[in-house]
Amino acid sequence: MDRVVITEARQVRLVADLERSQAYYRDVLGCEVDGWGHALRGALQLILQQAKDPADVRPNAASAKRDTYPTDWQGPDHGWDSFVFVEYGDFEALVAELRAHGADIVLGPVQDTHSDGMTFKNVYVRDPDGYTLVFGCGGREPADQPGR
Repeated sequence: MDRVVITEARQVRLVADLERSQAYYRDVLGCEVDGWGHALRGALQLILQQAKDPADVRPNAASAKRDTYPTDWQGPDHGWDSFVFVEYGDFEALVAELRAHGADIVLGPVQDTHSDGMTFKNVYVRDPDGYTLVFGCGGREPADQPGR
């Protein structure tokens, strides 16, 4: 039996102040935001919804470490609510954009090269409700690429 193709997914975020969150995602993170609470920028697609009670807003805690990843990495040290992929060559420009628009950068940018030679770059941004969006990429530095 063939499976139906899923064409899109949007994570739902409960927020303490919908208008404040809509402004942050629009003005700081550059999303298109509508009155429904959709916050969209390329593949970053969220639906912001007003929480009934601020106690219902619960960002993720850090995950457990594990040694079963395909490299020597054992997992993040901080909680991730969304991981947003960017092109390797665009990473520095995105970090500059986030800084210029007043993003709450709580960690990074950080860079780590795994034992397989892949270099990963991440920057952690916290939204007004404490959700952490990690903007990141993986690739090889030009000097590491064959033929260079």
